[in-house]
Amino acid sequence: MSASRIPPVTTVPDDDVPTLLVKIFGKDRPGITAGLCDTLAAYGVHIVDIEQVVTRGRIVLCVLVTAPKADGAEGDLRATVHSWAESMRLQAEIISGRGDNRPRGTGRSHVTVLGNPLTAESTAAIASRITGTGGNIDRIFRLAKYPVTAVEFEVSGAETAPLRTALATEAADIGVDVAVVASGLQRRAQRLVVMDVDSTLIQDEVIELFAAHAGCQAEVAEVTARAMRGELDFEQSLHARVALLAGIDESVVEKVRAEVRLTPGARTLIRTLKRLGYQVGVVSGGFTQVTDDLKERLGLDFASANTLEVVDGKLTGRVIGEVVDRAGKARLLRRFAAEAGVPLVQTVAIGDGANDLDMLNAAGLGVAFNAKPVVREAAHTALNVPFLDTVLYLLGVTREEVEAADAHVD
Repeated sequence: MSASRIPPVTTVPDDDVPTLLVKIFGKDRPGITAGLCDTLAAYGVHIVDIEQVVTRGRIVLCVLVTAPKADGAEGDLRATVHSWAESMRLQAEIISGRGDNRPRGTGRSHVTVLGNPLTAESTAAIASRITGTGGNIDRIFRLAKYPVTAVEFEVSGAETAPLRTALATEAADIGVDVAVVASGLQRRAQRLVVMDVDSTLIQDEVIELFAAHAGCQAEVAEVTARAMRGELDFEQSLHARVALLAGIDESVVEKVRAEVRLTPGARTLIRTLKRLGYQVGVVSGGFTQVTDDLKERLGLDFASANTLEVVDGKLTGRVIGEVVDRAGKARLLRRFAAEAGVPLVQTVAIGDGANDLDMLNAAGLGVAFNAKPVVREAAHTALNVPFLDTVLYLLGVTREEVEAADAHVD
């Protein structure tokens, strides 16, 4: 390309340059944006900003342009735009001003709000709390309308950490789920997602499935209750419960695998994450006899859990190797991140129990999924809906994008 054909470099208008905000609204139809820009092109104006929203078939199109320089041209532009809008059965509004939009405040975050349903009252409460922290809502758009309603607010002017704290309190009071993550390139970067298994990836507690085949459900439940009362730590309770499985046949493993029920949305979450180039893993206080099968079935990149010892085709009632407990889950998150080549700040951890807390706090984003109160309070964000794929909305993925990807699978 010759130098004479290189387009001139233009800059964003400063605050002294006259600009016009052209707003078009009415019934949507193809060709509106092209028609308006063609109309404006006759006056040699430059587009400074443009945004369009369509809601239930009604369009709002805003175009910020430099004012035409020729004498009398602005009045002519106004008349022409109004005439064009009338011919399209649209309404037009043109507002004079100077310069571009005001610079956005420092401290930028994405605030995702999920409700089932999402009420006007709860939305007003969230918006008011954002304002109360000094934040400004720059943009709002819908991520999903089912199985829950999810909307995202782009917020500036408030730091992410205090905004997250303020909105977590508000969300608990009004019964919606809110996640706050910092804006930036890392939100679009490849990530690692690591999940707990029992009552997170799956609906079941694996030890209880084994106990049902061993006929010791009541005894296992009693040990679990002692652990919940603080009488036993996780490792003690694990050994006590596994001891009750001694003597059952190894064939029970296949039966338990067949009984495992995935949480609704689990397959969608993993399938979509993999399409996006994410790596996905699981860590569990349960057993490799189940997690290894899940890894193969779901195409997971990482899996780690405790291992039941088997001798002569029978469970011995012991576990072998390093115990995966609360601290172990956090160590495994770090190990997986190192192996995946993903900075810890770009990891997402999902879990429901107290033994997930170290992992949730170590991750860049810790998600408490239908968790106990102590976990909800300590995690970065909480989801209290029964659909695991709603985690995608926290990452900015819309339901439409998920469905479009599914529709194009061969």
